[in-house]
Amino acid sequence: MSSAIYIPNDYRYDNMEFRRCGKSGLKLPAISLGLWHNFGHVDVLENSRNILRLAFDKGITHFDLANNYGPPPGSAEENFGTILREDFKGYRDELIISTKAGYTMWKGPYGNWGSKKYLVASLDQSLKRMGLDYVDIFYHHRPDRDTPLEETMAALDLVVRQGKALYVGISNYSAPQAAKAFKILKEMGTPCLIHQPKYSMLIRWIEDDLLGLLEKEGVGCIAFSPLAQGLLTDRYLHGIPEGSRASKSHGFLKKDAITDESIRMVQSLNAIAKERGQTLAQMALAWVLRDPRITSALIGVSTPAQLEDSVGCLGHPPFTSQELNKIDEILN
Repeated sequence: MSSAIYIPNDYRYDNMEFRRCGKSGLKLPAISLGLWHNFGHVDVLENSRNILRLAFDKGITHFDLANNYGPPPGSAEENFGTILREDFKGYRDELIISTKAGYTMWKGPYGNWGSKKYLVASLDQSLKRMGLDYVDIFYHHRPDRDTPLEETMAALDLVVRQGKALYVGISNYSAPQAAKAFKILKEMGTPCLIHQPKYSMLIRWIEDDLLGLLEKEGVGCIAFSPLAQGLLTDRYLHGIPEGSRASKSHGFLKKDAITDESIRMVQSLNAIAKERGQTLAQMALAWVLRDPRITSALIGVSTPAQLEDSVGCLGHPPFTSQELNKIDEILN
């Protein structure tokens, strides 16, 4: 246990922007913290604790997890549960805690994908790991072509009726898949709160038809990997530094993604960010949040300093049309 008792900043809500999630009554912070990396048993618990404390002090009330986050799978939820119990026990009602299921968690046919058996069992395990009675949002993490969508959505409906989740969401669904899911959930009486797709300056597929669908259906959107696993930061302006995600064997950003072309691109983007008085990470987050249909940008950080920098994206002037055109020219 940490030796110093954590007392949150009294002014934690003063500088955070909160956005309504679709047409629901729930508001999320413009910046949310994801525990995909840097919170597992391979990481230093006190560093994870310091990041979570600073996040809450900055007005970040939403912590996003999944059953398989770590590594090893499940360890991010276990570590989060420890920190929640020791530091945030009296602040549970100020927090939005989400988790997901959809990827491999245990051996055999019931530990993966989208069956009701798997989703209900996985959420029960997640709640035990975190020491919670309920999560605020439970997601199906990815579509499953072998399980009827009606069964998967019925599982989401069930956990809400059981009181194990307040809201439900989906992640990594295409627009046609999402439209079907929304229809089924609406008919069941448990509307979909939120969709979590990958979206950044480098991955823009949601602009084609998904964002329009979400706006029409009144569903929120939280973008994951808005910094492209750190590529849209100053870490890779001159190659791959020691200790970065691309340098780690268990990371998802691979060395071959850092090409001469990608380095030239981020250097050009960084020049625009400097003109705006921002770091590249701040500009990349502000760019994602420029669209009012985006409820929140979901960041992952490995140090408190990175989190401090990311939150600094708020409060800068909006993009001019000239800046957006220059960014598009660089990206295309």
